[in-house]
Amino acid sequence: MRAQQLMAVAVAAALAFTTAACADDSGTGSSDATAGGGGNGTIKSGLKVAFLPKQVNNPYFDTSDNKGGKVAVGEFKGTYSETGPSEASPSAQVSYINTLSQQGANVIAVSANDKDAICGALKEARQAGAKVVTYDSDTKPECRDLFINQASTEGIAKIQIKLISDAIGPDGGEIAILSATANATNQNAWIDAMKTELAKPDYSKLKLVDTVYGDDDDQKSFQEAQGLLAKHPNLKGIISPTTVGVAAAARYLSGSTYKGKVQLTGLGTPNQMKAYVKDGTVKAFALWNPADLGYLAAYAGAALASGLITGKEGDKFTAGKLGEFTVGKDGTVLLGDPYTFKADNIDQFNF
Repeated sequence: MRAQQLMAVAVAAALAFTTAACADDSGTGSSDATAGGGGNGTIKSGLKVAFLPKQVNNPYFDTSDNKGGKVAVGEFKGTYSETGPSEASPSAQVSYINTLSQQGANVIAVSANDKDAICGALKEARQAGAKVVTYDSDTKPECRDLFINQASTEGIAKIQIKLISDAIGPDGGEIAILSATANATNQNAWIDAMKTELAKPDYSKLKLVDTVYGDDDDQKSFQEAQGLLAKHPNLKGIISPTTVGVAAAARYLSGSTYKGKVQLTGLGTPNQMKAYVKDGTVKAFALWNPADLGYLAAYAGAALASGLITGKEGDKFTAGKLGEFTVGKDGTVLLGDPYTFKADNIDQFNF
């Protein structure tokens, strides 16, 4: 999603969240959704599209999968499903991939807990005929057909560092990162890029003193945020580039003596963070629309499974209401730039 379009589409997407996806189990016919670049034609109806998030019952993936992917699958008359582990761990997704492959899934859309641990299972699934699309967090490129990247690594790093710098002010100070799992591909890439950003002269007064991991678990993330303040009494800011972590950290800060003194930013959803923005715990945070991410992943997988694209660089396809996308280097499709949510715009969003 292009940055200038995000606000309008997010509002529209929010209205679509209540729409149930219609499945066509007949396996015949085709939808009106089209893709181009790798071939001309329509997406096959009856495709079995399965979403495998890092963990189920996670608000972020509830939105991306059930309110994005499911809507898209309904549009091109496929059969949607979501399955996955209750805890995010490197190898927890392997058995689910094997089961989906055995069940004959045409498309497996997976947010990888580890770039290496699930590669063997994904390769076997591809050999069995499934098209594999990673979204949110990637594997090694050779393990999948496409990666749907929510925003560029550099773009996420830049906005996170800018937001914490703006919140703390010109005097700077010590900051820390509260991440998800230690093996999450996207988290580690963002952290590395944030370190690169911090090395720039503009941020010379910011000092990264610690990185901790909440494992995308609410209670552990809450405790890790609490621990950061106990360990670093001079801490001025926390960056949490994970929806679970940033909400947990905000909950801790909002009820502590650190509220307003220790700044927080990260990647969160408006519904999670609205109260903390309004009570002054958080000045601003960023995210893409996760529903759009799941929606795009579903259309990309369907275009692959329909033979309309192969996943090579330069392939073009249309993803419903989001418009046309082009496959980039290493089979990557970019959703768009992250968007900044703050007090003067957060009421316009509902996801």
